[in-house]
Amino acid sequence: MDFFNGMSALEMTYWITALLGSVIFIFIFIMTFTGGDIDGDLDIDDVSDGGVGFQFFTFKNVVAFFTIFGWTGVTCLDNGVSSETTLVIALIAGLLMMVATSALFFWINSLAESGTLQISNAIGQIGEVYLPIGAKRSKIGKISIKVQGGLRELEALTDDENTLKTNTIVEVIAVVSAELLLVKKINK
Repeated sequence: MDFFNGMSALEMTYWITALLGSVIFIFIFIMTFTGGDIDGDLDIDDVSDGGVGFQFFTFKNVVAFFTIFGWTGVTCLDNGVSSETTLVIALIAGLLMMVATSALFFWINSLAESGTLQISNAIGQIGEVYLPIGAKRSKIGKISIKVQGGLRELEALTDDENTLKTNTIVEVIAVVSAELLLVKKINK
């Protein structure tokens, strides 16, 4: 408390805001890099940073705002800037930090791949029959096909006159439903 003796209420407010914001920021930083989940316990109306899109009002952004707001206020007052100007500069600095933090998380989220198969990406791809496919859509079989960089086994039908046997090379010509492909035999 000796540290705060002789300070004005405004200067003390900036220091407390800066110190508390910094402690919480360091805690979040450590938890982020050690795999801790702080959003699960500290979510308020689903403001976590893991969602889709540009998020401005998140817990991490609010902490960033108060940390920069406090340190900017302390710096301005120490350099003899007036109280009103200090408040404006600190608010602008805090808001800019929120924008920068939001943009950073938005950019990081855009780098991630969802891993969800887009079945339409299979159209035009060449595969191999894994389980026999009945002629004229009489029996669903399976094909092995490379889609979105990975080898997958997907269910398939055919309009061909003959049953497509195991190891037959096929081309995907359409998507019948969410998880069912229409294929045709490729003649060599």
